[in-house]
Amino acid sequence: MLSRLRDRPWTTALLIAGFAQLLFMWGLGRPGKLSFDEVHYVPAAQTLLALAYPANTEHPLVAKMFIAAGIALFGDTPWGWRIFGTLAGTATVLGVFACLQLLFRQVPVAAFGAGLAMLNQTLLVEARTAMLEVYLGAFTTLAIAALLWSMRGRPAWRLALSAALFGLAVGVKWAAIPYVAGAGLLLVWGKSDGRDYWPGLPLFPALALFGTVSIGTYFATFAPAFFYAQDPLTLARLVPFQLEMYQRQTQILAPHPYQSSWWSWPLLIRPIWYFYEPDNGVQRGVLLLGNPAIMWGGLVAVAACLWAGLRQRSRALLGVGLLWVGSLAVWAVIPKSLGFYYYYHLSSIWLCIALAAAFHGCARGRFARAHEWFALLVLMLFVYFYPIISAAPLSGPQAFNRWMWFNSWR
Repeated sequence: MLSRLRDRPWTTALLIAGFAQLLFMWGLGRPGKLSFDEVHYVPAAQTLLALAYPANTEHPLVAKMFIAAGIALFGDTPWGWRIFGTLAGTATVLGVFACLQLLFRQVPVAAFGAGLAMLNQTLLVEARTAMLEVYLGAFTTLAIAALLWSMRGRPAWRLALSAALFGLAVGVKWAAIPYVAGAGLLLVWGKSDGRDYWPGLPLFPALALFGTVSIGTYFATFAPAFFYAQDPLTLARLVPFQLEMYQRQTQILAPHPYQSSWWSWPLLIRPIWYFYEPDNGVQRGVLLLGNPAIMWGGLVAVAACLWAGLRQRSRALLGVGLLWVGSLAVWAVIPKSLGFYYYYHLSSIWLCIALAAAFHGCARGRFARAHEWFALLVLMLFVYFYPIISAAPLSGPQAFNRWMWFNSWR
């Protein structure tokens, strides 16, 4: 059966997506109360659903629209708050599969990377928490996949699809803006020095199409705000409102016990307890902690991709390495007064792509099957940490000590 799947990327992708969706949905109702920043986004989604007044105005509306849709369809319950997040998590896994399949045209490579994304732990936590990051990851990953797809033919409408997805990603959170800029630079690079990755679509029309669709999609996501009962948005205020958002996002905030610096995220120094308290009669915990094998091993993979990309002149390997480097570098310059480990969510997804690419491009000879042993290690660590990333019942208030490898994790 596995040998047949090598030639069936769609079937393989759908099977992986089914496993991912079941994994993300299992026990979705726990914890049975708001956790971490759900206290901000669920009330904002409830207010948006009622079209009452502007709430949580430092961020755009897209993620809160999905949370509101879940509440409308499934009720104002933990399932309602989180159900669309699980779908976004599955979409992220599919996006990783699509990116790798388009880059390397090998189903095992794409399946390996998608499996790592499913088990990288940060995705599971974010998919089961009504916050913004999982939607940011889904739309950005799918947008990059669509951009790669547009290089394979029919460039105009596929490029428009990528632009629309990028616009939705920015509509979740402005952290997607650097990726939009990077896509624009890729368009320019792909048309230079005799290269033409979008044949039949000249550079300036391509840039105009990409810019118009992405910006138009972003502004269209504010449509519900025009119908608020109090203080509705107007066309005259739409652009000035963006400046108000910028001022709120860059304001100086008070220190937070879980704050951390961007350079510490790859080292897994300061994860975040989203939840740790009694719930429905038992102790439960949700720790945003990446799978150590992926988080640390992925750094080696990034270096391998950069080295092999330069040495082999492989644009795919080099691009994968630079994607992670750029995703972290932007946080060194973004004017945020506080940083948090969950900002690393997108970078943790790119590590899964880098690992799949590195094993494919660099593992030779006796290391040709090293990815299988690595996958086993990833799975074992996922199972080990699962109780404290899934809000499973714990033995008591001090149970968390079993998983605390370092004092900074407490």
